[in-house]
Amino acid sequence: MKYQFIEELSLNNWPPLSTLLYDGWILRFADGYTKRANSINPIHDSTHSTIDLNLKIQHCEQLYFDNNLRPTYKITPFVQPPHIDEVLEEQGYSLIDTTSVQTLNLETINEPQLHAVHIDEHVNAEWLADFCRLNHIDDKYKRTMERMLSNIHTKKGFISLYREGQVVACGLGVIEREYIGLYDVVTDTSYRNQGFGEQMILNLLKWGKENGARYSYLAVVANNEPALRLYSKLGYAEVYKYWYRVKDSVQG
Repeated sequence: MKYQFIEELSLNNWPPLSTLLYDGWILRFADGYTKRANSINPIHDSTHSTIDLNLKIQHCEQLYFDNNLRPTYKITPFVQPPHIDEVLEEQGYSLIDTTSVQTLNLETINEPQLHAVHIDEHVNAEWLADFCRLNHIDDKYKRTMERMLSNIHTKKGFISLYREGQVVACGLGVIEREYIGLYDVVTDTSYRNQGFGEQMILNLLKWGKENGARYSYLAVVANNEPALRLYSKLGYAEVYKYWYRVKDSVQG
């Protein structure tokens, strides 16, 4: 399908700590930090598999339970087999976090008006501390997050936007195949709805364009109205949705 490559970019550029390939499915493990990095991604063709689908699901469940993780499937328009979402629903998996994947052509983006930004191409302790502070990340995930971000092998930019010497917004851009993906975009709650997030993103997109990106993509939870308004203002448009299926019951 037309936008399946964006799923590939998102898998590459938000890497887990470890990956297991199982009969066309990609199983990702990252000590529980983010659903995206701890989910089962059934995106490769396994129509000729000799493994019974129900047994395959049970095997994946056991692997996640063994790693103290809730079995979680990322359901995109590109899943294989195509009816996996219905099968998971029948087996008691709940649908959560419907998410909009959006893209933008960088040809006509506006110039940023605020320039008090710093962009580092390597993750560092200062950026990590600011992000965890702004996004209220539990201390137990800081080391996991640092390892994940250090495992990104394409060009990346860690951006911080300053207001009177204080970081009030930060984010991450990763460039691959002429696309810059936006990740970990967050603004201090005391400075939201004042244009700082928009200015940070415009600076990040400008950096991306200067480093070979022609387009951008991002994922935003479909009920996040403030973020949807901001991205629409910047010119992003939805290209597809995905959601997660999670196991309701724990291992018995």
